[in-house]
Amino acid sequence: MSVDSAHKSHWEIAEVVFGIPFLISIAINFVVPFSLPQGIFRQILIPVGIVLIIIGIALVVVARREFAHFRQPTDPGHPTTQVVRTGVFAISRNPLYLGSVLVLLGIALALNMLWALVMLLLSMILCHYILIIPEEHYLAAKFGDEYKEYVASVHRWLGRK
Repeated sequence: MSVDSAHKSHWEIAEVVFGIPFLISIAINFVVPFSLPQGIFRQILIPVGIVLIIIGIALVVVARREFAHFRQPTDPGHPTTQVVRTGVFAISRNPLYLGSVLVLLGIALALNMLWALVMLLLSMILCHYILIIPEEHYLAAKFGDEYKEYVASVHRWLGRK
């Protein structure tokens, strides 16, 4: 991998890494239904899921706006020119991926789609190896100590160190 961008292929994006397993989970659910039985617990998961969806969408929107403010790309093949450490990036190195996880977790809970939860775990593993690790290597190679300081102060998914 060269140092001009972390990802070269147009399929190396969150929409593919999270979207394809989610679509597969829908198909699997038609063949082998897997859901929670109706009841009070199930009724609680609907509003919890809706809240997670809203938080996830808000996180993605805020992260994209922060990238746009600093004129940083989100598409594969485009070089990053600086480490964004402000806004939501001050509490998560991967708020776009975290937002995607929250949206899909919320959908799975609100719509009682347990296969989606199973596939979300697969998506998170794929995200780690296909998206996050190459991005971290790219940013470390390109920005050196500046990126190492960022990694030392902000967790990959959520929180400050």
